[in-house]
Amino acid sequence: MRESTLWRWHMLAGAVVFFLLGLHMVIMHLDDILLAIGAGHGKAIDTTVVFERSKQAFFMVTYVILLGAALYHGLYGMRNILFELTLKKGWETLINRIFIVVGLGLFIYGTYVAVFVFLNGEV
Repeated sequence: MRESTLWRWHMLAGAVVFFLLGLHMVIMHLDDILLAIGAGHGKAIDTTVVFERSKQAFFMVTYVILLGAALYHGLYGMRNILFELTLKKGWETLINRIFIVVGLGLFIYGTYVAVFVFLNGEV
């Protein structure tokens, strides 16, 4: 039961990553098309444009959601690959704990950066 629930979360996280990464690709890399229809903001990777975009709540929230979904999807997938090696139970427990600590650490740091830039408008 637990593994099937984790697998469902893995699939949901994959769908979220797919959607938000698609949105990211449109906004960041198809800016010339968006400029042509009047919706673009200039060079997507220009520092001033990046910080202006980061001051918007929509982008801060989507960055945090994308970060969480990508971390869960990637780490759970890596965990499953490692578990296919038929490791001993002690190794599986250690891998679970390491991935939880690393995932939470990266999520907390990434969220802190996104919120900091959102509130201050600079790094």
